[in-house]
Amino acid sequence: MKACEDIIQRTATPEAPWVVVPADNKWFARIVVGAAVISALRGLDLKIPVVDKATMKEFDAARIALEAKNGDRSKAAQEKAA
Repeated sequence: MKACEDIIQRTATPEAPWVVVPADNKWFARIVVGAAVISALRGLDLKIPVVDKATMKEFDAARIALEAKNGDRSKAAQEKAA
């Protein structure tokens, strides 16, 4: 056990921390993993990007071109879903 603790302490960094997940209790292990994921995501400080009008026009043009290119496939998928 001491060797495992030593390895974890020597290799964990702020950029790549270890999260020790107990394997003897499935529901508790899932809670530990979920909490670690939530903590990591919160630490990223993610924000929805702001897109200016010119870039939005480019996105719209690209979407229209892709829809035109895949028009036959899109129609078939819509008919299949209905």
